[in-house]
Amino acid sequence: MFRTPSFARLRRLIFPFASALALAAAPLAVAEGLPDLGESARADLSPQLEYKIGESIMNEIRLREPTYIDDPEINDYLARIGGQLVAASPDPGGNFHFFAIRDNTVNAFAMFGGFIGVNTGTLLTAQSESELAGVLAHEISHVTQSHLARQVAAQKQNSIASMIAMAVGILAARSNSDLAGAAIASAQAGSVQSQLAYSRDFEREADRVGYQTLEKAGLDVRGMGDFFERLQKAGRVYENNAPVYMRSHPMTVERISDMQNRAQGAPYKQVLNSLDFELVRAKLRAQAGTPREAIKEFETQLQEKKYASEAAVRYGLASAHLRAKDMAAAQHEVDALKALKAASPMVDGLAATLRTTAGDNAGAQAIYRDGMQRYPQSRALAYGYADSLYAGRQYKQLLTFLEAQLQRYPSDFKLYGQQAKTYAALGKRLQQHRAQAEFYALQGLLGPAVEQLQLAQKAGDGNFYEQSVVDARLRELRKQQAEEAKQKK
Repeated sequence: MFRTPSFARLRRLIFPFASALALAAAPLAVAEGLPDLGESARADLSPQLEYKIGESIMNEIRLREPTYIDDPEINDYLARIGGQLVAASPDPGGNFHFFAIRDNTVNAFAMFGGFIGVNTGTLLTAQSESELAGVLAHEISHVTQSHLARQVAAQKQNSIASMIAMAVGILAARSNSDLAGAAIASAQAGSVQSQLAYSRDFEREADRVGYQTLEKAGLDVRGMGDFFERLQKAGRVYENNAPVYMRSHPMTVERISDMQNRAQGAPYKQVLNSLDFELVRAKLRAQAGTPREAIKEFETQLQEKKYASEAAVRYGLASAHLRAKDMAAAQHEVDALKALKAASPMVDGLAATLRTTAGDNAGAQAIYRDGMQRYPQSRALAYGYADSLYAGRQYKQLLTFLEAQLQRYPSDFKLYGQQAKTYAALGKRLQQHRAQAEFYALQGLLGPAVEQLQLAQKAGDGNFYEQSVVDARLRELRKQQAEEAKQKK
């Protein structure tokens, strides 16, 4: 989960609710974008409603949570390993979204609609990619088994608003053991304790389904039990300072033994870590502390040859030098990466960034183009290439590229943001405001989106077809606004 102050602030932004763990006994004012279906609504959550709730919370996280990591390379990696697991899960066609939170504590969490967050502490604590995958498989299983919706619906609340509040309360309790303890000591202790006990059943089910997912995905099934056992030992060492994951996911000796017994019965399979797993961890370490501290850490690892991957250490050292604005030293490490034949979109991205910083925009574009051919799924390389085209004022070429990307990723608000900037540079005001409207709408900001479309109507530089498209989209968004306003009454 999030660090407590941040999560508490986020809760206030989404749900102005005095005590979420009072299990929604008080009335709830629902935030913009979240539906309140009234007291007569049935106590069920459809997949569509689950996704809308999760998407609304995710939009708030992106906009207002300072620990949210908006890094396309880290997101690309999580999407890849997460996608590998989803393909092996009970819902291989499910719509899942993975993201990272900058927090040194070990934790991960599943929200409504397949939104799964993982703390950087988990990425850095995992000793293998299979261990990280074990945590993600567990969280994916919470989603595929509809645990949060079932847990909320089990309380038989009589309004969707109440169920949303309770869901947020569950998430808050899992992030803060003190809050959970205070709630259990309250007058509604029996209800809360019952709910927490129920969650332990779900934890066991997530273990079982997650194990099967891990195995089917071709990863080391021992990773799940090994990671949880190490956390349990840390909990015993630190007593009341146990890892957050242990407090938010009740762990028992029985559960860990069950995982390990399953793994012992499986044939031994050595699964090597991917290079991207090592590079993401190196990137996070390069961002920690001061640049000088990061440089010293990586230089020491190279000198003492204490590393699992030399390429990852050199990548981290290059990233740290880049932070310190020592371009020559950073380039030296990138050249060493090439000599090691380290193949990754992250290596290409770093090499292109150095070319851009040196003023060699053409060189950067060549690296991006080559990288996108080898790694067509890399959003990070696509964003970097778009930025380089914009910096080179190659606006028409950029618009063609963005159109192709939007055909593949029609919900990518960042592409619309870049499109709006490009149209603005060309003086195409209607198209600028239309693209900016989609940028806002895809983040749940209907008010600003409507305002942009109104500006597009007044731009006066569009043809009949373009004006008609703007008018139709404006009617659509206003209808959506009216529906949400009606739901709040």
